Amino acid sequence: MAINTDKNSYTIIFAIIMVVVVGSLLAFAAESLKGNINENKRIEKQQNILYALGINENDESSAIFVSKDVVGESFSKNVTKQIIIQGTEVTEDAEAYLIDIKKEQAASKDASYQRKLPLFISETETGTYYVAPIRGKGLWDAIWGFVAMDKDMVVKGVFFDHKGETPGLGANINQRFFMDDFSGEHLFDASGSFSGIQVAKGNGDPKNARKTDNKVDAIAGSTITGNGVTAMIKDELKLYIPYFKTLKNN
Repeated sequence: MAINTDKNSYTIIFAIIMVVVVGSLLAFAAESLKGNINENKRIEKQQNILYALGINENDESSAIFVSKDVVGESFSKNVTKQIIIQGTEVTEDAEAYLIDIKKEQAASKDASYQRKLPLFISETETGTYYVAPIRGKGLWDAIWGFVAMDKDMVVKGVFFDHKGETPGLGANINQRFFMDDFSGEHLFDASGSFSGIQVAKGNGDPKNARKTDNKVDAIAGSTITGNGVTAMIKDELKLYIPYFKTLKNN
């Protein structure tokens, strides 16, 4: 008996079957690729942390990560300790870099929860540096980054990225001409109060020679993204102040 394909019931049943089949295939593909996805996320985080520490393969103008072939070895060599700060407790954890900052931010909305703050320590001949992961909100979606600092919270280097900022404008927060300006910037002001770093329009310092004014030049046409970077740095890094105070007391 021939199937009457003109019936509404046929269309509905066919659509249901297709949804089930396609959904099953997508679920199978996602599960099959889960290992590769997690590995790529691990590599990306290690590359980001190393970049903030100044360990990269940059050319004259482009931001280029340490290659995947050597990133694991380079990370093990240059990140000598990983810790998790949770309230007054500080514990070592070799996989602190895998902590999901987004989930920790969400969990900390409950006043009874003490957020886990990962920190990555690099001990070198030139000094000891501390890399903190940060996350915030840009114009369209999430922005995030890693900030490397010394014990006085003077910035050694940064790496920023985004999920969906405007190409050619806010998306340029991951370009060298913007990120390089943060190197040497102070997070405390002249009076010793935590100020963060403001992404400022009309800063009047195009070469970013002033490192104690708590400002860097904004990207033209990306005010909201710049404000997001400013807020992200201040809101996230102030959480680490109690730990950095202990470094000065030791």
